[in-house]
Amino acid sequence: MTWTELVMAAAPTQGDQPAVSEVRTGEVLSYAAFARRVTRAAAGLQRQGLRFGDEVIVDVPQGTTLPVAVHAVAWAGGVAVLAASGTGRFMITQRRYDPAAVKVDRVFSFESVPGAKPFTALIGDRALEYGPLAGPAVAVYGGQVFDNHSLAGDLRRLATRLVIGKDDVVISAVSEPFRGLRVIDLAMTVGAHVVIAHEPSLVGCRVLAHERRATMVVAPYDLARRLLGDPILRVVDERAIVSSLGL
Repeated sequence: MTWTELVMAAAPTQGDQPAVSEVRTGEVLSYAAFARRVTRAAAGLQRQGLRFGDEVIVDVPQGTTLPVAVHAVAWAGGVAVLAASGTGRFMITQRRYDPAAVKVDRVFSFESVPGAKPFTALIGDRALEYGPLAGPAVAVYGGQVFDNHSLAGDLRRLATRLVIGKDDVVISAVSEPFRGLRVIDLAMTVGAHVVIAHEPSLVGCRVLAHERRATMVVAPYDLARRLLGDPILRVVDERAIVSSLGL
């Protein structure tokens, strides 16, 4: 099973259950919507000319759109480059981009941006049924590239160390998008619900945990250390999410 297949595996059983929720916007991404958008946007990327190994710059913040953008690129056979500038076949952004900082054939945006096509233009009636079994999938800040095989294997190892169940609610208070993506990936493999905190603080996380009946929080070391002590809330240092990848 490939990296994106692992993340989509719970979609048939979880259906319209929430996969990712954003505190800032109130947006909710269900498991069914995730699988549908990823496979159809991947087909759209291929229709636009994306070839195996082509790089796509992804400049999207943590939230409901990040996993859709990255996994659509990977499922289409491309490499999602998490950056705001550079050279690639396409770019996917949330709400802005600097034309002088990127050299791409086309820009797609989740929000209205002059000079960019809407991301929804990629989503047609046809879904891409099968993604790549191997090959590069993500390039993170600093240029390190991870392939489908290593990302899938790391998810399996994480699942044995950080046990999460389908009834868990996980607060993601992490500091950067790739770590946020790994939290979402891990939770979605089992059907759990990730809540993306907005400008997380000690008080904010405690309030959010109470409101959402959270069972786990993943946060930077200093915040995680101060959150320890709650008998119900499991606290994970965000470094544990990516340490096995050498980050």
